[in-house]
Parts: sequence; C-alpha cells; structure tokens
Amino acid sequence: MRKLRLIVLALVAAVLAVAAPAFGQDFDTKAKFAVLMDYESGTLLFHKNGDERLEPASMAKLMTIAVVFDQLQQNKLQLDDAFFISEHAWRDGGAASGGSTMFAELNSQVKVSDLIRSVIIQSGNDAAIALAEGIAGTEISFAGMMNQLGREIGLTNSNFVNATGLPDPQQYSSARDLAIIARFIIAQFPEYYPIFSEPEFTWNKIRQLNRNTLVSMSIGVDGLKTGHTEAAGYGSVVSTAAGGRRLIAVLHGMNSMSERAEEARKLVTWGTRGFELVPVYGEGDPVAYANVYGGSEAQVPLVGKGKIDLFLPKGAKNCPQATVTYNAPVLPPVAEGDPIGQLNVMCNDAVVQVTPLYAGADVAEGDLVRKATDALKQLAFGWL
Repeated sequence: MRKLRLIVLALVAAVLAVAAPAFGQDFDTKAKFAVLMDYESGTLLFHKNGDERLEPASMAKLMTIAVVFDQLQQNKLQLDDAFFISEHAWRDGGAASGGSTMFAELNSQVKVSDLIRSVIIQSGNDAAIALAEGIAGTEISFAGMMNQLGREIGLTNSNFVNATGLPDPQQYSSARDLAIIARFIIAQFPEYYPIFSEPEFTWNKIRQLNRNTLVSMSIGVDGLKTGHTEAAGYGSVVSTAAGGRRLIAVLHGMNSMSERAEEARKLVTWGTRGFELVPVYGEGDPVAYANVYGGSEAQVPLVGKGKIDLFLPKGAKNCPQATVTYNAPVLPPVAEGDPIGQLNVMCNDAVVQVTPLYAGADVAEGDLVRKATDALKQLAFGWL
C-alpha cells in the first residue's frame, strides 16, 4: 500500500524568510475551479479545487487540437489534406445540433487548416468531429488517441470520449490537467499557437468572432479556449505573456459569459502584476531526497525541471513554510526525470504554490542484501 510521504523543509523556510516576506493567498474568484500556472516551471501560483473532476465542455477541444498538432508535427497529416463532413459531423456538430459550428455542408470536403481554425476560433463541433474521423476513422478511436497523448504529457485526472467536449458522464478533466494541456500546446507547437489569437474566422460566408473575448481586450491574452454547458457553467483556459513571463489560467463553473471574462481578466492581471520572483533552487539542485525501497541507492534526489523560483505576492508578510510530498515507497527502477512528488509552499495553512519534482538520478534495483534490509525496515517500522 502506498502512502503519502511528507518532508518538512526547514532550509527552504529559512531561505524564504531571508529572501522575501511570505504571504497569505489574498486572491479569490467566483469560479468553482481555478488554477494559475507559471508556464516556464509548471508551478501553480493559485489553486482552487484544481484537482477535482469537472466537465470540460469545449475546453476538451484543446486535447483534440493537441492530437492534431502532434499528427502534423510527425508528418502524418498535412494542412492541405481535406476531410469529409460526415452525417455524424453535420447532424451532431452542425447547425441542426444547436451547438457551436462552422456550418460545414454535408458531404463536403474541408481542408485541415480550415478545420483547425474553426475548432480554435469558432469552437466548431462539426470541425472537431471531421478532424477526429479524418485522422482515426471514428470519433471514439480518436478519443483513444487523446487519452494516449494525455498520459504521455502527464494528465492524471482526465478521460476523453469525444473530440467536441459535448456532455458525456465518462468525459472529465481537471483545472490542473487543462493547464497542462495548454502548456504542452504552447511549448511544443509554437508555429501553430498564434492561431489562438486570430480575431475571427469566416466559413460558408458566415463570419464568427473568436469566442475567447479576452484576446481582444488589449491585456496581453493570446489564447486559448472557452467552454460552456448548462450543467457545468462557463469556463475558459487563457494565457498571457504580459509582465515578462507567461502564465496560464484555467477557470470553470461560472454563471455567464461576462462573469467568465471578468474573472479570467482578474486572475491573469493579479498574476501578472502582483508577484515578485525569488530564486531558491538552481537547475539540478536537490530540493529533498525520497526513500527508494529495494534500490541500489537508498534515496533519490528530487529536483525541479530547470531552476525553481518562488513567486511571492508583493507586500506580503511573515509566514513561510515548505514541504515536499510524494507517494512512498518509491520502487526501483527509477529513471532520471521520472515525476516523483511536489514542493508545496504554504502560508497560514493554505497552499500558495505547488512545483512538480522529478528524480534527479537513475536508481536501479538493489542486490539481495539491500532488498532484505529494506524488507526488515518495512516490517519493523513501516516505510520510513
């Protein structure tokens, strides 16, 4: 049985106390689910029910687009390829469905480049289905590709059963996972990311504006995707590079389009203007050590992906605490770069920053003596 292992970092607390004042998280949002992620490190600067399951609505199309971009990058797909608009795409995703659509005609052929723009700008359900069927034959097969890529990029609380985000009890995600998808798209596909900030797209002589209204607000937002269903409410995934560093915000469960836009604007503005950066760990510096049960080494160092900086709200005061958590025991073999745990920075019992930690070295399986010694520890003390 695996247990959550906690390490209290007095050293980090001391560094925080000297380097900058600590803080309480003095921001809240009307959104039921929300995260604010630092793009460079994957650090969460704000977290409100960020790991709870939610109905992603059309924000699930980010995973659809991630698969499409991945196929383009592998040269398994070309922008000039054309896909048929099937009866499923036309009936269940077109104008007759009452949802967001590009108004593609039944049995017509549409270029991949236009289908991509429809999904991103118009949130076209017909376009998403056409891409899924064109790539994988059926939408359910394409959903399998979505889930496979999701596992590869580190999603832990998502399952996709369609390409559109239309409601299904087996389709879910979390605010953190949606931020991870957005981060993957921005990092891996810079040549395609500017599509997210295009203001409009016209198809079949019907002009539609970008549904992400923040891209036209002159506040530096350049992506990504909105979503809405009656049951789940209104949500959005947005990103901005204003203020010198890129942030990704996810908010969901709001009551109107105007509330969605305002809460997203407030969160990214707070993230952009309200923090000071404090360097804590250089690239490759161990943050802590995790015990390895039956390994060639007793412990493995835990490091960030690159350097670890803390982002402290300006004018905050006097309560830094830091811990590392990971699921124990860690079992060999461990490969350098494996995700192991996370660094949690807290104030007044509230987590205000979460940074993923990874194995800083390889650890092979130990010999019989090491395994026997660790087995005795387990019997006598539980896993330390």
